[in-house]
Amino acid sequence: MMNKRVLVNGACGRMGQEVVKTIVNDTADELVGVCDKNNEGKDIKKLLSLPGPEVIIEGDLLSSIKKREVDIIIDFTTPAVVMDNIELGLSNGINMIVGTTGITEVDLQRIDKLACDNDVAALIIPNFAIGAVLMMRFAAEAAKYLNNVEIIELHHDQKVDAPSGTAVKTAELINYNRISNQQNNIDEIEKLPGARGGDSNGIKIHSVRLPGLIAHQEVIYGTEGQSLTIRHDSYNRKSFMPGVKLALDKVMGIKGLVYGLEKVLD
Repeated sequence: MMNKRVLVNGACGRMGQEVVKTIVNDTADELVGVCDKNNEGKDIKKLLSLPGPEVIIEGDLLSSIKKREVDIIIDFTTPAVVMDNIELGLSNGINMIVGTTGITEVDLQRIDKLACDNDVAALIIPNFAIGAVLMMRFAAEAAKYLNNVEIIELHHDQKVDAPSGTAVKTAELINYNRISNQQNNIDEIEKLPGARGGDSNGIKIHSVRLPGLIAHQEVIYGTEGQSLTIRHDSYNRKSFMPGVKLALDKVMGIKGLVYGLEKVLD
């Protein structure tokens, strides 16, 4: 397959920077554009000490894609703007790989329709770490045998949405396999509202936000006399890059919506 022409949206964020480095250093694909509200007008390659001709940071996504031929947009922006970015990309016939979280079930239905209508792909990936994908798969398998479960997700203190997309996706996978979503058959009293976490169809999700963390999740099952903990830790953002490269390899062969990296694992 010919090399792909890639634009990174949110290129100056911490994940965006890692994606830019990966495309330039570790793929045969071409970085043709970068967008970010920060550092507009500067050369992203100079900022990140990368080789090759300059790629100037632009502040407007629509203007950027109108100037050049783009095969794929990789979006790592914010929940507040991600749907606007997705709709803009898909409507212009560009494949989307999205790591930004905060996308709802209603959003996914809209994304699927837009992608199909425009004959392109939308890969919505709550977590690009392959270890995290396996954690979710193992948690879903355990749900066939154990019913009582809670999720603790821990992220850096700059993450604005809670719970994480990974936690939401994990709960969905567990509930698909669980015999029942009923657990803790007592009338609980929360002395502090929210102390028992959020509720996703019977699964409690607890969100922790602290400096020093990157992305971590525990799925804890409990039953009489025993417990099972399935945990994944990302210690740096490079842990997500093999998943980004996998998505880049797969996206051009897909039409419509794909939700979750596990769907493109061989």
